[in-house]
Amino acid sequence: MAAKTFTTDTIRNVVFLGHGGTGKTSLVDAICFSAGATTRKGSISEGTAITDFTPEEKSHGISISTAVAHAVWSDTKLNLIDTPGYLDFAGEAKAGVRVGDGAAILVDATSGVLVGTENVWEYCEERGIPRIFVISMLDKENADFNSVLGEIRESLSKDAVPLEIPIGSGDGYKGTIDLLSGVARIFDPRSQKGEHKEEEIPGDMQEVYEQAYQELIEAIAVTDDSLLEQFLEEGAIERAKAAEAMKAAMKAGQLFPVLCACPEKGWGVRSLLERLVEIMPSPADAVAETALSGEQEVELEAGDDGPLAALVFKTTSEPHVGELSYFRIFSGKIAAGESVLNATRGGSEKLGHFAVPQGREREEVNELRAGDIGIVAKLRDTHTGDTLSSESQPLVLAGVKFPEADIAVAVRPAQRGDEDKVATGLHKLHEEDPTFSAEFDPELGQMIARGLGEMHLEVAIERLKRRYGVEVGTEPPRIPYRETITKTAEGQGKYKKQTGGRGQYGDCWIRLHPLPSGSGYEFLDSVVGGVIPYKFVPSVDKGVREAAHKGVLAGYPVVDFKAEVYDGSHHSVDSSDIAFKVAGSLAFKNVAQDAGPILLEPIYEVEVTVPEEYMGDVIGDLNQRRGRILGMEPRGRKQVVRAQVPLAELHKYSSTLRSITQGRGSHRMTFVGYEQVPAQITEKIIEEAEREKEEARK
Repeated sequence: MAAKTFTTDTIRNVVFLGHGGTGKTSLVDAICFSAGATTRKGSISEGTAITDFTPEEKSHGISISTAVAHAVWSDTKLNLIDTPGYLDFAGEAKAGVRVGDGAAILVDATSGVLVGTENVWEYCEERGIPRIFVISMLDKENADFNSVLGEIRESLSKDAVPLEIPIGSGDGYKGTIDLLSGVARIFDPRSQKGEHKEEEIPGDMQEVYEQAYQELIEAIAVTDDSLLEQFLEEGAIERAKAAEAMKAAMKAGQLFPVLCACPEKGWGVRSLLERLVEIMPSPADAVAETALSGEQEVELEAGDDGPLAALVFKTTSEPHVGELSYFRIFSGKIAAGESVLNATRGGSEKLGHFAVPQGREREEVNELRAGDIGIVAKLRDTHTGDTLSSESQPLVLAGVKFPEADIAVAVRPAQRGDEDKVATGLHKLHEEDPTFSAEFDPELGQMIARGLGEMHLEVAIERLKRRYGVEVGTEPPRIPYRETITKTAEGQGKYKKQTGGRGQYGDCWIRLHPLPSGSGYEFLDSVVGGVIPYKFVPSVDKGVREAAHKGVLAGYPVVDFKAEVYDGSHHSVDSSDIAFKVAGSLAFKNVAQDAGPILLEPIYEVEVTVPEEYMGDVIGDLNQRRGRILGMEPRGRKQVVRAQVPLAELHKYSSTLRSITQGRGSHRMTFVGYEQVPAQITEKIIEEAEREKEEARK
């Protein structure tokens, strides 16, 4: 039987965000169980959580992919978008934020605001979606609601205001006080569904409640003139009016309600469900969405009558099923079996059997309305970030702004002959996760994989083995060094070969001149008197180029020089293009040795953004990497350090930066040019090149 279809006003799309380990997956699981969407409460440690179901998630015990489940409460469908909290999987969190109409940001009551909290807050700021905070783990030792609330206000927003306050903490945590209704909710320790009984506020908490209530009502009142007037006259506001005003203030970014929960026990889940229905926006009330119709930007309304516009925000692959595309409808509606246009790529797609996701399970539906989230299999040419629209009115939605990869490794097949299988598998992994990419670099002669961190790459390699049956080894990417010359030199290249019949004869004299950095290569013909026939001069040029590409010191291309051919000789019968090409090559090899050859290394400008307290450690580390500090400047609450650093010193820099700054630092790298390698390092590079040549000969 097909699942029920929900109208736009009865849908809530909520993305669950937070630093790793704050309880997002457990909370989503508890919501589904409490609302009756699942028949048993899942467990991360047992590998049964509804939204952590991939083999990699089960083995690592953390969320790695964004997953979607749904629950129904008060006749309202809640699409629950569970995202990973670890920085290596930030692309998944960004995809979740892109399709959520509101966010629940979890903050651990024992560890407070961490880098993951700051990052997801920024993702929400970019989209401007309403947010609530859920202070979790209140039953843990050292839990401190007030301290964490202070951190939220200091680090993220002074407009965070509690809707609930906890009764007790740690082992003594037993319930919450609902500030708007003025009742205490005492949890039933025997129930896993978060059931509670309502009681009067404990006497020793009456004063704390009154102070918190006053603070809440004042915070709500100042966002609405008519409520402020009522509050000043009567000293109170009706609960329904307060909730409505809070919803409007959340949408305007003026208020961020704070709730309490213990995800593993399911405590606080029922009041959270009530709040999500009551104050989170439906797709119709959410942040306005725009799309491109040709060159023109149009504002969409989340209604069934509007033109279809659905964004594919996630792609996964399943054995025996193939690719699955997750999509969010921003406008219009679709029915099973309908044909739609991929407006991003121009192809037509048939939506055969589509469904609504419930973790790894799927419930088929006949129709989906504006605002809902669905999943469909076996689309021919549709990828993450594409827009599905009606063929009569093509619309293109903005895709997901994925973070750029900041770590790279070279991968090589463990078995010879697996190169094609590895390349195919890596490409399919990129289809599922756009923050992971891999391509063969012909200059380095390596397959280079890029991602958001060491764990990100490790998980990709695990998937490659599990799904496609190929193992790979990893190594640092080679550095694209260059060589150049520092002084003018000249000399001869002569090729003479006699083998009975027609011989080969080419003879040229060349002069090599250094050029300024970035000039590239120039060739000058200064031959006079026809000593080298004009038709053979281009062959000398070709021979010089080919020899220069193979280098003279360590096998790296020689750049920024001019080759001038000024003399030579030829044979009327034995001279040929090939002979003069070989002569040009020999001439370059002979002369370059006398032209002061040096090794050059790529230099990158690194822009590091860090909290001020880590500045000293970051600068010290950059100096150790042969970095040259260019300057420092404030940016918001952080500092930006700019430095020029050799690429050879930047392998796995992102991991080191996270370690130094406890994950609070970020960086960007831009190529700026080449500089001479210090003499002692040059010797090592030349020795390594000789060793590789020897091994290749064996």
